[in-house]
Amino acid sequence: MSQQQNPNNPKKRQIRLEIPRDLEAKYANAAVISQTRSEIILDFTQIVPNDPRARVQSRIIMTPTSAKSLLHALEKNLKNYEDKFGEINMPPTLADQLFGNLRDDNDNEDDE
Repeated sequence: MSQQQNPNNPKKRQIRLEIPRDLEAKYANAAVISQTRSEIILDFTQIVPNDPRARVQSRIIMTPTSAKSLLHALEKNLKNYEDKFGEINMPPTLADQLFGNLRDDNDNEDDE
């Protein structure tokens, strides 16, 4: 008698990760993300000081479903990282740097 898989409790598939010996690791400190109707494109780039170019190190093309799975895995792993090593402090964005000191004229209406 064969066992039927319960759709509410899918059996987890074991995948053995194999890393080729000649795999070249790439360093990226930025990413450019774009999309088509059927794909999410991740261009991992390297930006170095005093060079206006962002050199693409790797391009990964994923289905939207796979990209969303990656998002969830990143969220989980970043939470684990912060639980272990503390909060990751984000540097100010370009918008923060350019417009962070601007004040809204409506902020001082109560003072008048």
